[in-house]
Amino acid sequence: MLVKVFGAAVQGIDANIVTIEVNSSRGIKFFLVGLPDNAIRESHERIISALQVNGYKFPSRQIIVNMAPADIRKEGAAYDLPLAVGILASSEIIKSDLLANLLIMGELSLDGSLQPINGALPIAMKAKKEGFKGIILPKQNALEAAVVEGIDVFGANGLKEVINFLNGTGRIKIITNNKDELFKNQQKFDFDYAEVKGQEAVKRALEVSAAGGHNIIMIGPPGSGKSMMAQRLPSILPPLTLAESLETTIIHSVAGKTGKNTSLITSRPFRNPHHTISSVALVGGGAKAQPGEISLAHNGVLFLDEIAEFSHTVLEVLRQPLEDRIIRISRARYSVEYPASFMLIASMNPCPCGYYNHPKKQCVCNEGAIQRYMNKLSGPLMDRIDIQCEIVPVPFEKMTESTARESSKIIRQRVIRAREIQSERFSGEKRIYCNAQMTPKLSAQFANPDVSGNTLLKRAIERLNLSARAYNRILKVARTIADLEGDNTVRSSHIAEAIGYRNLDRGNWGS
Repeated sequence: MLVKVFGAAVQGIDANIVTIEVNSSRGIKFFLVGLPDNAIRESHERIISALQVNGYKFPSRQIIVNMAPADIRKEGAAYDLPLAVGILASSEIIKSDLLANLLIMGELSLDGSLQPINGALPIAMKAKKEGFKGIILPKQNALEAAVVEGIDVFGANGLKEVINFLNGTGRIKIITNNKDELFKNQQKFDFDYAEVKGQEAVKRALEVSAAGGHNIIMIGPPGSGKSMMAQRLPSILPPLTLAESLETTIIHSVAGKTGKNTSLITSRPFRNPHHTISSVALVGGGAKAQPGEISLAHNGVLFLDEIAEFSHTVLEVLRQPLEDRIIRISRARYSVEYPASFMLIASMNPCPCGYYNHPKKQCVCNEGAIQRYMNKLSGPLMDRIDIQCEIVPVPFEKMTESTARESSKIIRQRVIRAREIQSERFSGEKRIYCNAQMTPKLSAQFANPDVSGNTLLKRAIERLNLSARAYNRILKVARTIADLEGDNTVRSSHIAEAIGYRNLDRGNWGS
C-alpha cells in the first residue's frame, strides 16, 4: 500500500515541504532514498525500538521510503515521526485518512517519546501557506508554532499518542498562544542606566546610538564601565514590533536557541561572543547551515568586548553585513541567506596596557605598540562605526554621590519618540527603518544641514581627513540628534556633536 506523509526541510530561515512516500509490499527489506543524511538513515533503529516499547511490531514487509523532492538534502532526526507514521500507515496499522491535511515532524527517543526539533516556527508558517489544516509537533515546540494563526497546532508527547490520534481512539490538545500577553513582559530589564554613576557623555552617546540604530565603539581603560554600559543598552532600545519579533524568533528557532516551551522572542537579542570565536561561528555556515552570532543578534545588539583581541579575519567579515544588513553564505552543498540587521557595540582598551591617556596611571607602551594595537581595527571597519566614544575613569566624587540618576525608562521614552519620527519619515521606503540605514541619497534628502552646519562639516572633513563614508555617518548621526530634539532641520549644533563622535578616527587617536 502506498501512502504519503508530509514533513518539511529548513533551508536558511525558510522551510520547504517534503513529501515522504512509503510503499509496503511483500518482502522483508527496507529502502530509504531521496538524499537523506546519516541521522535519517539511523531512524530505522529508533523507530523499531519506539514501536517495540509501545506495543507495536515493525512490519515484516518490504518497505520503500522516498523523500521528495530528491534534490533537497534532508538532515536531522526530526523526520523520525513522519517516517514512523508512514511505515505504519502503509502497513495499515494506522489509518491514513487525516494524513493529507497534516504536516508531521518530531524526533523519536528509543521509548517513543518526542524530542524538540529546530525550526518549528518557519515550518508552521510554511504549512499554513501550503494549505495544511494542522501540524503535529513535539509538545515542547507547540507554543512556538502556535504563534501562526489559521492552522491547528497539536503538541504530542510521544508516538503512541500520535497513533491513537490518527486512529481516532485518542485526542491531542490543540495549543493556542496569546501574542498580546507575551508582549506585556517587554518592559522588564535586569539592568538600568540609573545604576551607572557618572559617564554622562557616554550615556548620551549610547542614547544617540539607540535612537538612530547606530554602531558605536567605546575606548577607555579597564574598569571605566564599558561593559557595564553596553549591557544596559537593550533597556533603552524601542520594543520589538510583532514583525521584528517573528523575524527574530525564526532565526533562533532554526538555530535551536529558543528553548523548550518558548513561543515568541519579545525582547531585543543581546549577543556577547568571546573574542576566540571563529569567523564561521560569527557569520554562520558550517557543515550544516546554521545562523551565526550576527544573525542571532538580528533586530538587537552584537557586543564585541575587547574588540582588538578578536582575530583580524573575524573582524573583517563584519564589513559586508554591517553595510548590507544581510549575510550570504555559499558552500559546495548549499547557498543560504540570513538577516543580519544588528547594532554593533564594541569596546576596547586604548593600548596594550590599557592606560594610554589615563589621567592618573602611567602608560608603559611605546608609540609603536600603541599604533599596532589600534591598527588591529582597519580603516574600512572603523568607517562603518558611526559613533566613536572615548571613556575616562569615573572620579571618586562621582562614585560616592547619592543624587538620583536618570533611569533607562526615561531615556527609552526619548528614544522611542525619535524612532517614531524616523518610522514616519521612511514609511515609503523598503527595508529602511532608522537613520543608520539611510542610503547616501536619503542622507542628502533628510540630513542635509543648514548653511552654518554645512560650513562646520566642511572644515571638519578637511582637518580630520575623513572618508566619504565617514562624511555620511556624520550626517546620519546629526539627523538622529536633531530627531531627539524634535527638530526638522539639521543645525550646526547637531553637526558639532556628531563630529565629536568621530574623534577616534584613524590617525587622530591621542591628538
